[in-house]
Amino acid sequence: MRLAMLLTLLALACQLPAAASACASPLRLNEILAGPARDWDGSGAFSSRDDEWVEVVNTGPGTLDLAGHILTDGDSIPRFALSGTLGPGERLLVTGRMAYDWERANGQPAFGLSLGNSGDAVLLWEVAGADTVLVDAYAYRSHEAAADRSVARVPDGTGAWALMDGLNPYAGSTPPLATGCSPTPGAANGCGSTPVRHERWGALKRRYR
Repeated sequence: MRLAMLLTLLALACQLPAAASACASPLRLNEILAGPARDWDGSGAFSSRDDEWVEVVNTGPGTLDLAGHILTDGDSIPRFALSGTLGPGERLLVTGRMAYDWERANGQPAFGLSLGNSGDAVLLWEVAGADTVLVDAYAYRSHEAAADRSVARVPDGTGAWALMDGLNPYAGSTPPLATGCSPTPGAANGCGSTPVRHERWGALKRRYR
């Protein structure tokens, strides 16, 4: 029911005349990892809060000003405000730690991205004049938020959402189904590339002893 309501909200928002320009924005949600089980942000330590991440991509032909774009989870509370610019085809990775630091700096409740592991949603908003317009949204299910699985658009920005389960294979029948691809933070979605993650020697010894 929650998934249907969120998708209906996005469809209705984009039909409003005031929202037409924002809904035509080339900025898109591109990949989401809600259930980290390792040090995805490269801090040297695992944190279930800090190592969640959301990736957005500029699908347009020109450089995009990110000012005014906001990420939230399903409760629509601001979790991170984007800034700077993004070139055509470029991706921006937002980690839970980045969200936590932004929340603290801006007087918001500090929870990071706060992505639920039993199912939740990620929403991308744009402040357009006096309105805050929903630009893109994705509601994911619990199997998409299992440990070290992500869900991504394949191809980037325009394709259907696919399960990136190479680090934690999925054998169920609920869509999106298994692809065998691993999460690709900051890289093209699909099986053509494997992300490289640097770890300290002490962390490797603790993992395999």
